Parts: sequence; structure tokens; C-alpha cells
Amino acid sequence: MSGASTSTTAQSPPAIASINDVSALFQTAKKYEELNVIGTGAYGTVYKARDLHNGGQIVAMKKVKVALTEDGIPLSTLREIALLRQLEAYRHPNIVRLLDVCHGGQSVDRDHQLVLFLVFEHVEQDLELYLKKAPGPLSENRIRSMSYDILCGVDFLHSHRIVHRDLKPHNLLVTAAGRVKLADFGLAKTYDTEMKLTSVVVTLWYRPPEVLLGVSYNTAVDVWSCGCVLAQLHTRSPLLPGSSDSDQLHCIFRLIGRPPRQEWPDNVSVVADSFPPYPARDLADILPRAHPNAVNMIKGMLVFDPAKRLTALDCLEHPYFTEEPLT
Repeated sequence: MSGASTSTTAQSPPAIASINDVSALFQTAKKYEELNVIGTGAYGTVYKARDLHNGGQIVAMKKVKVALTEDGIPLSTLREIALLRQLEAYRHPNIVRLLDVCHGGQSVDRDHQLVLFLVFEHVEQDLELYLKKAPGPLSENRIRSMSYDILCGVDFLHSHRIVHRDLKPHNLLVTAAGRVKLADFGLAKTYDTEMKLTSVVVTLWYRPPEVLLGVSYNTAVDVWSCGCVLAQLHTRSPLLPGSSDSDQLHCIFRLIGRPPRQEWPDNVSVVADSFPPYPARDLADILPRAHPNAVNMIKGMLVFDPAKRLTALDCLEHPYFTEEPLT
């Protein structure tokens, strides 16, 4: 895991909070005026909104619904909010800023779910849109700067024992100045060495082999996803666009080669011989415009065995970033 975990973790609330505590825990969302829907996903709807109490500042409001237990608000929800607030205290330049957490006017909807709004800084576009709008290939300096931003954000999360688990261009925001910020922590989870796969972890094209095979995973899951994103910066198209879990594994092994049997994990339903003995391709042929150091680093991020994969911190110390100053 990249970075030593020396930070003090957020103190968890001692017990599940009563629904009557909602007003004490969170402000009402009435101070924000919803303007339009930015997007919807498995974890809620995101609105562009105006802060009526802060000079009309434009913000992004993520509306989430939390299923209540008989006792009130689940402890896991309070932990996640405490974690987001803890991260905000650092004001890391590559993490989207959490400005506020508030509740809907009526705390509970008719489905007995708590309506919460996570209020983030508003950034005009994500990396997916940025790449689509780019008039041509990105310059090597631009790619290197964006790659560094992404890895800095990931290393920051990992140093606080957090795995993002859904890194993809849609969840990377690009500011007007061209800086990249990590967003959408709907799947983020405090690091646990025995985390098991859930079916929604990591969008298909950015899923590492261990997730596809259903074995336990750790921070290395984010490094694989980053490797796929960094390759996409060079080509402006997805590196491994599989159509299903099985096809995604075929895409991966056509690139990195089918791993040797001794590296294949135990107790998985899929056997190595299910796949042809694909030889590894030369990544330089797929990224012909990329600097050799960039190719070498991305290759080290796309390693089958998570334990042999570069960490985010390893990447930040790679010659790709250290041999020439970032501009």
C-alpha cells in the first residue's frame, strides 16, 4: 500500500443515531437552489445548485437516500460522512472539496429513507468529456501533469487507508486550469486487507483481474484502474473495452499475457486453462506516442499479481515524473 498510514482516523459515532438527531447532525438543504441535474448513478442524483447564503456560489449537490434501521441512521452512513469530512480538513488539491452535508426539508421520505445532500465544489467537466472535446492528441506535458494529479489524489487516499474502488474518467474532474480532482466516493471504503468483491466495484473496463475473479482485493485495485486511465490519456479511447466479465479477462490477457499457473489465485471458479495461452503484447505498440518512461510505468501498474503491481507512491517516484520537472 502506498504511503504510511500515520493519520488519525475519524472517530466513529458511539452508536446508531436516532432519526430525531438528524436536525442536530445536519443542516437543512433550503439554503441551496437546485438549477439542473448534472447526472445520475447507482448512488444518487447530482444537481448543479446555487448557494443562496454564500454569494450565489455554484456547487454540486449529490442527493443520496439512506435506508433507516429500526434504531435510526446506520452507523456505516455516519462513518462515511465522518470520513469525507476528515478528508476535507486536508484540502488536498486533487480531491474534490466537500463543502457541506445537509438533509432534505422532510428528513424521511415515504419509503422510510433519510434524504441527505453532500455538497461539493462544482467542477465544469469530467475527464471523459475533456477527452471527447480535445481537438487532437494531448501533449506529453499535459498527459504527464494530469497523470501526476491523478496519482497524487490516489496516494493521498491510500495513505489514509481508503480505497476509491471506482476510478474511471467519469469520476475524475478537470478544472478550468486543467488540474484533475478525484470525485464520487460512493464506493470508497476504509482499507481492509480482506475486502471482498461486490458486483458493482469498479466499472467494467477499469476492473482489475482480482475483482473479476472474485478474490479479496486492496489498494492495488485503484492502481490498475489508474493504469487504464493513464493509457487512455495517450489514446483518448479505452484501453480494455470488454463487453462482459469473461470478455474483460480475455481483453486483459490479450494485453499482458495469460499469467502462469503459479500466479493464478486459489479457490476461484475460473481456471487459467479457460483462456488461450495469450502472449504479452508490447505496450509501446499500443501507446506509440507515449514517452518510454510512461510506457514502463503503466506496464508496472497493469500487473496481474496485485502484490507485484506498483503502488501509487512508487508511480510518483518513477523516472517518468522525476527525470524532468513537471510543467
